[in-house]
Amino acid sequence: MEKIKVSIIGATGYSGKELIRILLKHPRIKLMHLVSASYVGQNICEVYPEFTNQLDKKLIELDIEKIVRDSDVVFTALPHNISLDIVPELLINKNQMKVIDLSADFRLKDSDNYTKWYKKEHSEKSRVFLKEAVYGLPELYKEDIKKATLVANPGCYPTSAILGMAPLLARRLVEADNIIIDAKSGTSGAGRKLSLGLHFSECNESFKAYKTTMHNHIPEIEQELSLLYNPDSGKDEGEKNKYGKKNKEIIVSFTPHLLPLSRGILSTCYLNLIEDCNEQDIVTLYQNFYQDAPFVRIFEPPNLPEIRFAQLTNYCDIGFTIDKRVGKIKVISVIDNLTKGASGQAVQNMNIMFNLPETMGLL
Repeated sequence: MEKIKVSIIGATGYSGKELIRILLKHPRIKLMHLVSASYVGQNICEVYPEFTNQLDKKLIELDIEKIVRDSDVVFTALPHNISLDIVPELLINKNQMKVIDLSADFRLKDSDNYTKWYKKEHSEKSRVFLKEAVYGLPELYKEDIKKATLVANPGCYPTSAILGMAPLLARRLVEADNIIIDAKSGTSGAGRKLSLGLHFSECNESFKAYKTTMHNHIPEIEQELSLLYNPDSGKDEGEKNKYGKKNKEIIVSFTPHLLPLSRGILSTCYLNLIEDCNEQDIVTLYQNFYQDAPFVRIFEPPNLPEIRFAQLTNYCDIGFTIDKRVGKIKVISVIDNLTKGASGQAVQNMNIMFNLPETMGLL
């Protein structure tokens, strides 16, 4: 059976490393080129010795022509603002090639919103591909991903929060106002670059909030929750959708925290219930909503997910409690930020794009 030829641009960051770890187990993949700006000429095993006797491949500098010629799909695991220039060059020269971008550069449909939050403008070239990009959350957009040339892989916090709240907002069982997301992540979410706040002695045995009002995942979460709440796209706020309900832009209060562990995210989402639902109603809602989603696991009350259950897996674990005293539902959503929150989800998207079993290489 013919193998799918894969290249990774940004192979030595944490997401790139996680991609390699997963793809080495994938039966339909042939790794072609590993690109790194920092380690050109070195063997991947020199950077990550755990790949010794598993992968013997030198890291190369970026060569668009070579990558396009030798690849069926390219993962761009680069910092935000960098893919903005590289992805269009890959796709302009493509020969039936596909791109899965792990940065935020093609997630936000409004280019002005991207400029506001990421401090860089889309070029004329990148705007063309922004229109074509599919938001790569398979549980919501699987049919679009199947036909996509460019997939914008979701962020880690957004994956956890959106999947946790999607059924409630899509069915309008909760208010669109006063949504609070209290999220905690391991240190690998900040990437591999050196940072004083991520030194062991700075974050071990501690716990802190950061970017409490302007975290750059906020617009991504609000974009997708608004689309769920307003199923008729293109309607203005205040107009009615097909259910006779007024459209409303979702605004969230999001606070991220840094946990003294390497990987994992736990998001606790607070929403005001509109209807007097019981626990079994909510369990049934989530089970039906995610019945075709192999990587979503629903925990029935009183059980709640924990980070350790999801580490090194591509699962999103979701549990909830109903606080009738205050009329709220508290949704707890857990993922591994490097797997379901980044590279595992990227491989899941690749499987869908190439008509492979969605779970291939991920179980």
